[in-house]
This record gives sequence, structure tokens and C-alpha cells, in this order.
Amino acid sequence: CILILRYTSGNGVTEVLCEACEQLGWKSPTKIQIEAIPVALQGRDVIGLAETGSGKTGAFALPILQSLLSSAQRLHTLVLTPTRELAFQISEQFEALGSSIGVKCAVIVGGIDMMSQSLVLAKKPHIVIATPGRLIDHMENTKGFSLRALKFLVMDEADRILNMDFETEVDKILKVIPRDRRTFLFSATMTKKVQKLQRAALRDPVKCAVSTKYSTVDKLQQYYIFIPSKYKDCYLVSILNELAGNSFIIFCSTCNNAQRVALLLRNLGITAIPLHGQMSQNKRLGALNKFKAKSRSVLLATDVASRGLDIPHVDCVINYDIPTHSKDYIHRVGRTARAGRSGKSITFVTQYDVELFQRIETLIGKKLPAFPTQEEEVMMLVERVSEAQRFARLEMKEQGEKRKRPKGGDGDADDTEQASGVRKKVRGGPGGPGGGGGGGKKKKGGPAWRGGR
Repeated sequence: CILILRYTSGNGVTEVLCEACEQLGWKSPTKIQIEAIPVALQGRDVIGLAETGSGKTGAFALPILQSLLSSAQRLHTLVLTPTRELAFQISEQFEALGSSIGVKCAVIVGGIDMMSQSLVLAKKPHIVIATPGRLIDHMENTKGFSLRALKFLVMDEADRILNMDFETEVDKILKVIPRDRRTFLFSATMTKKVQKLQRAALRDPVKCAVSTKYSTVDKLQQYYIFIPSKYKDCYLVSILNELAGNSFIIFCSTCNNAQRVALLLRNLGITAIPLHGQMSQNKRLGALNKFKAKSRSVLLATDVASRGLDIPHVDCVINYDIPTHSKDYIHRVGRTARAGRSGKSITFVTQYDVELFQRIETLIGKKLPAFPTQEEEVMMLVERVSEAQRFARLEMKEQGEKRKRPKGGDGDADDTEQASGVRKKVRGGPGGPGGGGGGGKKKKGGPAWRGGR
């Protein structure tokens, strides 16, 4: 049990928190927790390096909650994260672990009304979990909000915070919070920028490294497929059919592509939902919750979702577009095979991606096997897929026009279950299901277009 973490008398995790861990089903501490928690409880600054899915949140949440127990204080901790979704997830973990001691958290991220956030901050929560940009907005514009009494600063996925060009924001935050504080820096990958930040922000830190080389989990089966780029969609549909019944996260390089592939899959009757930066924050959370609740089996995402998100039931990650930064590959495939479970990842390599793929293999120090596919079977899908591509393009065009001329409510364009305009035209036209002129072809896809109504 996690009671192992009671290392020496007076220097372990208290009874209350151990019980909270048991209720969450945490039977035994992970490697990073075994390394980081005792050091953090001794009052030292910590740099935690561990692969994704290794329990980093628990490693910093438990010592912070323990400190809150011994000296309760408002605005006690600030946690900085690179993405909004990760901020909500960390908040859930803090609230679950601290439910018995009444911990109050505030999530301060972009895409949500600033006024309502100001009201939450006015109540002075114990823990503020924020993305750097929105936090600076509040520090500059919200009267009465200051972090001068802060005791703990945590930077989760620190390398990504710095890579997203938040350096100036982080510098501003470091200037206004007290020097006499404890700092935890967690990351899956150590970069030069993180080392620079470590020198600026931490005092005599202890480095807890569980994996020094860029590693992927052992239980993850990794494959690649070498295909012509024009048949990418066909191969994707073929794999989704072959592995039907599993849940997938498919990573695309752009918001546009994620949206297009989601519409394409929906036209073929696959319950897909997009998650990307051009969606409003409510829709992003809605998409994530639908996928977590298993009412959608395929999540089409940009790298917004590649960091830190813990969705227990992801069976397979597909890199539809190969990541341009090889380190992002580790984070993407880290969405599956989490916490000791097994999982699959398949990377699409087109004639243009060979060099990027070789870089990934060099980084992880493995030669990946090819995923077995039947070319003849895939080619049989070409006709249906190209028809779906056409509808997806039309729908994208329609959505683009709607955005240009907003009229009345904003309509849930990102997760349309109901037939959108194009589908109505298709169904109502002479070639609609049951109509003349090649109706048979469309009949096949007919019910599929209706989504899961």
C-alpha cells in the first residue's frame, strides 16, 4: 500500500492522505513518487524527470497537501501547466486527494470568462492551477489578487511551457512571487531551456530522474505503416475497422486537419470527435468528457492533447501526421499504455516523412516493426472514402462561411450529431438514400451519416 511512503517517523505521508490514496485505488507508489515524495517532505526543491503516465501529479500533490494540513493558508500553491485540459485534470486530482480536508482549487485558464474567474480568486482558494498567459492577465487586472504569500510553485510539463514561448510570462510570474518558497519542476523531457529555468527558479534542488534517456513504456507496442500520402485516409479507415471496439486517439498536425478527418469519419459512421485549439473552451471540455465517458470511440486531436492527459481507456494512438519534433512523439504515444496497462501506437509514414521517422527511431533507440495491412482490402475502400472526403470538404467550407457571418446561437459545429446542411442536401437530393441515381452507394452510408441519433 502507499503506506510504504511513511519512510521514517514524522517524515512520511500522514494517515489522512494515505486513506485518500487508498480510496482513489492507489495501491503502491510509482517510481517517481518513491523518489520525490520523501525529498519533498524534507523541504527541498525537486526536479522530477519521468515518462508520461508515471504518477507525477501524485508526486507533487501529496507533499503540498501535507504542508497545507500542517499550516493552512489561502493562496498557498500555484501550479503552472501548458494546456487548459491538463489544468482541469490536475485540479480534479487535488480535489480528490484533498476532499477529506476541504481543499479549495481554482482553475485559471484562457477561453473562460475573466469575471467569473475573478470572483473565484476573490474567495482566495488554497491552490491555483493556471496557464501562464491568463494568470498574468489576472495579476495585472484583477484588484486584490496577489501571490505574495505563496509557499509552493509547481511547473508541470515545464519543457512544454517554455517551448510554447511562455518564457516572458514565466519570468514575470517569478518576479512577483516570494523568493522564499518551495519549487517543484516536473517534466518528461529535460531541455536546455528547462536547465536555464532551473538555475533561475530553484535553490539547491534534488534531481529525481526515473528515466534519463527519452523512453517509451515497455508495455507499449509501437508500429509504423509506410504508405503513399494520398491513401492516408483509406488506411486510417481500414485500421479503425480492423481494430473496431477499441478506443483511439488520432493525432493530426493542424486544427484544420483534425476537424476534416473527424467529419470524414463521421460520414462513414464512425463516432469521432475533434479536440483542437480553435474550438471554444466549453466544447473542448465537452469533447474530452464525451471521449472519457466512452460515448465517442475516436478522438481527433492536435498536440493540445498530447501532454499529461490521463484517459485510462485509450487502447491505441495513431499518429496520422508524424510529429515534427521527435520529443512530441514520446508524449503522444504516452496517452496509451498508462500506469502499467498495455497499448498500441501506429505511426503513418508517407514518402515525405522518412527523415522525421528516422529521427524518432534514433531518439527512442528502437527500430519499429511495420504494422501488417492488406493492400487489396484497403484499396476496396477508396471509393467510399473519397465520397466521404468530398462531404467533409463541403462541410468544412460551410462551417467556414458560418464563422464569417455569425447569426444567432453558435450551433455546436464541432460535434454535430444532427445532419448538417450538406448532409440534408445529400439526403434530400435525387441521389439520397432510396432515391434514384446511384442511391445504392449512398444507402450504404445512409444511416452512418445520421451519427448516433
